[in-house]
Amino acid sequence: MRILYFSRDYTTHDHRYLSALAQTEHEIGFLQLERRGHDLDDRPLPPEIEQISWVGGRAPAELRHGPRLITGLRKVIRSFKPDLIQSGPLQRSAFLVALAGFHPLVSMSWGYDLLVDVNRNRWWEWATRFTLKRSDALVGDCDTIRNLAIQYGMAPERIVTFPWGANIDKYSPGDDHGLRERIGWGEDIFVLLSARGWDPIYGVEDLAHAFVRTAHQRPELRLLMLGNGPLAPKIRRIFMKADVLDRVHFPGRVNQKDLPNYYRAADLYISTSHSDGTSISLLEALACGKPVLLTDIPGNQEWVSPSPLGTPKVGRGEGVGWLFRDGDVDSLTEGIFRAVDQWEQLPAMGLAARHLAESRANWEKNFPHLFEAYQIALG
Repeated sequence: MRILYFSRDYTTHDHRYLSALAQTEHEIGFLQLERRGHDLDDRPLPPEIEQISWVGGRAPAELRHGPRLITGLRKVIRSFKPDLIQSGPLQRSAFLVALAGFHPLVSMSWGYDLLVDVNRNRWWEWATRFTLKRSDALVGDCDTIRNLAIQYGMAPERIVTFPWGANIDKYSPGDDHGLRERIGWGEDIFVLLSARGWDPIYGVEDLAHAFVRTAHQRPELRLLMLGNGPLAPKIRRIFMKADVLDRVHFPGRVNQKDLPNYYRAADLYISTSHSDGTSISLLEALACGKPVLLTDIPGNQEWVSPSPLGTPKVGRGEGVGWLFRDGDVDSLTEGIFRAVDQWEQLPAMGLAARHLAESRANWEKNFPHLFEAYQIALG
């Protein structure tokens, strides 16, 4: 079967899907809508994947407006002759496929399309409903996304839900290969880790304020703050003004080869994101055996029992960490203090985290569910 994988860009998630599809018997073409220049994967396409160019050599930017983009996409479809198109996010790539009138279409929700973009204005909501109505199947990564898709008109029986998962062999408990030592942090240091982008939606400003409050009372605290983004000047000013800049390490955007060592070097993974489906960095942290402290948004509640700052409840996500009130710096500060106070209990929580990742977040086990969506679409 010939499959056209049409995505907004080439991110780590795209690389994960394309690498898995490359190992199947299908012929896969990859069409890219944009080249945003940030948050991209630095690894080449798998050699089995055919990079599809826009017909006529035109760059997507030259075709992005009006009917020309649809015409360009139709030319690609006629040239590649796919039996099926897998495309997302909903209001961008998948929307264009729906406008072009191609079937069967397997749409992919990227989380933010149903959690954030759909609420921008009436046009975005219309584009969401238009795309879902014309999708033959939908792939989402959590029940939160499934419920929203149904709310915007997707037939429940055409939705396939599975966590995109992590490579639990690569992301596993173990030695950080001297990372803490190179930074100058000893075993008596308690390390917090943030792996989200420095954009407003990820709430990293809340983390900066909470770290300032806790660091002044707990001299053993340090912060690994990965990534970068538009809030960088503001974040650094917060740390400088509070005189804790020397207790924060900024490695920038870490490549995929080195990333597991940063999880292993941490004692607690923190996500302050205001919006998420199933966060891949959360799954990677769990796979590395790290307790977590997360915002109490619905996507996170599917992985950590909704017991804000108490002892984690028995059930799904039992004993792997805590939730704090989204956007509440006081609640986040309390959560950090609680984790430090329970330092001796964290290894047992880490074992529970690893078990959760093995049982629910194994990418190799989860990926075959994608073909259920193909069967629905083709049927």
